[in-house]
Amino acid sequence: MPSNEKSIYLTFDDGPIPEVTEFVLDMLGKYQAKATFFCIGDNIRKNPAIFEKTRKQGHSIGNHTFNHLNGWYTGNEDYLANVALCDEQLSIQTNLFRPPYGRIKKSQARELLPTKRIVMWDVLSGDFSPNITPDRCLNMTLKHTNPGSILLFHDSVKASANLLYTLPRILAHFTSQGYEFKSL
Repeated sequence: MPSNEKSIYLTFDDGPIPEVTEFVLDMLGKYQAKATFFCIGDNIRKNPAIFEKTRKQGHSIGNHTFNHLNGWYTGNEDYLANVALCDEQLSIQTNLFRPPYGRIKKSQARELLPTKRIVMWDVLSGDFSPNITPDRCLNMTLKHTNPGSILLFHDSVKASANLLYTLPRILAHFTSQGYEFKSL
């Protein structure tokens, strides 16, 4: 969504989970920032109160399958059923969908596109990688973010060390530059 508008679209994949998602929500609240959360249905089932808190704070919600399936390695019928199962768990209407790992077959996308908007990203923070230090995660994200960028972070345990370091600094940096954080 590149533009000249001073807006950035923060997105978070894989939650909701205790502590990490709650940290993200606290940080977003501190900066009056909105974001989009692509939720795993099974994590919603396990953590309904955190999911409800996310919704009540006015953030956008998207489907990220029920079990974080890789579309490239999953048959169409199973994949589409898993997306539908996540929709049931969401218990709200949303047309936003992000395929886990960014991997979806054309045939799966073709089936979803009549009712779903498939949302990718242009800045991958790398927060999930054990080979990326928190400083590198921050610096790469700062370097590649432009007006209208869609940033991908993960509200997961695996990403937490990098996320806990990077997110507050991203919010502070771009807020001081006059940017607004919006949901999709």
